[in-house]
Amino acid sequence: MLDYIALFLLIAILALVVYGLIAVWSIPYEIAKSRNHPHTEAIGVATWVSLFTLGILWPFLWIWATLYQPGKGWGFAGNPGTPPADPSVAEPERRLAAMQGAAQKG
Repeated sequence: MLDYIALFLLIAILALVVYGLIAVWSIPYEIAKSRNHPHTEAIGVATWVSLFTLGILWPFLWIWATLYQPGKGWGFAGNPGTPPADPSVAEPERRLAAMQGAAQKG
């Protein structure tokens, strides 16, 4: 009887370890899903690939999932509504806006 109890405990502990590994491995996918990441499905597939490659890709998936922020996007370009700081860029943009306004009127 003690052998059956030990076997049951061994199987139960092994199942919990496997479940725990899968839960930890899916953290980048869960982060991407909660942030409405545009590449959520790709991150989800890559987490499974990373699971089968013993976690080589996992840190990169974590970074990929956390780079995207809701409302801010990737966060590299800054605020797109701000005017350019370089005056050599500001003048052509002003003229382009004037031409586009004139083209829409005519």
